[in-house]
Amino acid sequence: MKRYLPVALLALLSAAGCVNASDESAAASSDVTAGDSDTHSVNGSIHVAAGRKSVAAGTVNGNIRIDADANVSSAHTVNGDIHVGAHATVESLHTVNGAITLGAGAQVKESVTSVNGSLDMGDDARVAGAVSSVNGEIVLASARVGGGITTVNGDVKLKGNSHVEGGILVRRAHSTGWFSWEGNGPRIVIGPGASVQGELRFERKVHLYVSDRATIGPVSGATPIPFSGDTPPG
Repeated sequence: MKRYLPVALLALLSAAGCVNASDESAAASSDVTAGDSDTHSVNGSIHVAAGRKSVAAGTVNGNIRIDADANVSSAHTVNGDIHVGAHATVESLHTVNGAITLGAGAQVKESVTSVNGSLDMGDDARVAGAVSSVNGEIVLASARVGGGITTVNGDVKLKGNSHVEGGILVRRAHSTGWFSWEGNGPRIVIGPGASVQGELRFERKVHLYVSDRATIGPVSGATPIPFSGDTPPG
């Protein structure tokens, strides 16, 4: 007997670009190795092998691992991590509850987004569009971002010769009724050799540390705390 996915789940996946009618048979509860065509799953992880070209990978409950030198049109999951290997190329990366890691020299042509997960970019990794996370730490190690960095509750660390165009935005935390708690505020560190082109705008309390060997644009909503050496105090 042919089994069908629940209507609500199909709607969610379809909205995310994960499943269409021809993809239903590919939605499985086991891990999947991507082939030459788009690969989708519901309760399984996806592996895109090294050198694989032009596939899209999507799952709901699972990780996505893209090996070195692969070329993927997009990768998105709801509950899972995404790892992109060295020198791989991806159009866009999106997850809700998971971490995203870009290996050395990896490239993303559009945006990288996570809600509850960290974003780590290795040496010479590049994102042409925006990088954003609501609650996860964002770390660049001599990496480049072309469309700015946005967060609400996550720390931001720019290391090495990292370069960000489009500035940094820390949005105000949403209040619940009459109560709004912002905690101690995110820690923003612009390390030695790093540069930020564009405004650094903070809509909530932050701790902004800027190396005396870093270059930044105008700052609004915070007072930079200068530091020397490799790392700030604390």
